[in-house]
Amino acid sequence: QVQLAESGGGLVQAGGSLRLSCAASGRTFQSYATAWFRRAPGKEREFVAAISWSGGSTYFADSVKGRFTISRDYARHTVYLQMGSLKPEDTAVYYCSAAPGESSVFGRNSANDYLYWGQGTQVTVSS
Repeated sequence: QVQLAESGGGLVQAGGSLRLSCAASGRTFQSYATAWFRRAPGKEREFVAAISWSGGSTYFADSVKGRFTISRDYARHTVYLQMGSLKPEDTAVYYCSAAPGESSVFGRNSANDYLYWGQGTQVTVSS
């Protein structure tokens, strides 16, 4: 069992940056792939980025490629989503999710690929 807690959301102007954190409980978290999804008002949940348990494989949605990075800190049981060049269309609730044992996350952009979910953190980008 893995429990996830997101933090770091807030209000930022367009062009600014934010770093989201996903802190996990459970000693086995380091063996889990982790992904970020987001849900904007009135829209479906969409994939943002994912990182394998080793950190050697990452995958990004086209809409954030080149602007967002994802990384993990094993000592802190935390995965980070560094968001830059933010746009108003990035406004959404961002969710962290995890799935065990993925050595590659390429193409793993479906919510059905992930078992555990956090409660979300709100990101608002003003124009």
